[in-house]
Amino acid sequence: MKRPADQERLYLEAVLATYSSLPGTPWRPSRQDRRLARDLCRRGVPLRTVRTALLLAAARRTLRSGLPLPPVRTLHYFLPAIDEVLEQPPDPAYIDYLAAKLKPFASQKSALLGER
Repeated sequence: MKRPADQERLYLEAVLATYSSLPGTPWRPSRQDRRLARDLCRRGVPLRTVRTALLLAAARRTLRSGLPLPPVRTLHYFLPAIDEVLEQPPDPAYIDYLAAKLKPFASQKSALLGER
C-alpha cells in the first residue's frame, strides 16, 4: 500500500519513537529498524496494531518473574507479536493496563536519557 510521504514519515516517527521509549530497547533505532518500520507502513499494517504489539511484547519481557532478559537489539524482535495482534487483537483496556504498568519503566529510561 502506497502512502503519501508525509503520512509515511509520521508513521515511521511514531513506530520508532514508541520502540525507543520501551524498556530494554536501544536509545536510537538502527537503519534496519527504520527499514522494517517503512516496510510495515508500506504493507499497510495499522499503526495501532504495531503500537499494541510493541507494548504487549515489552510488557511480557519487563513484567515477567525471573532474571532480566538481555536487551532487545532490533525492531524485528517484535514481528511475532505484530502477527499475533493482527490475528487476534487484544482488548484495548488490557493494552491500556499494560501501558500503565510499563510507564514507570519507560520513565526510568527517559530519566537516564536526560542524564546522557
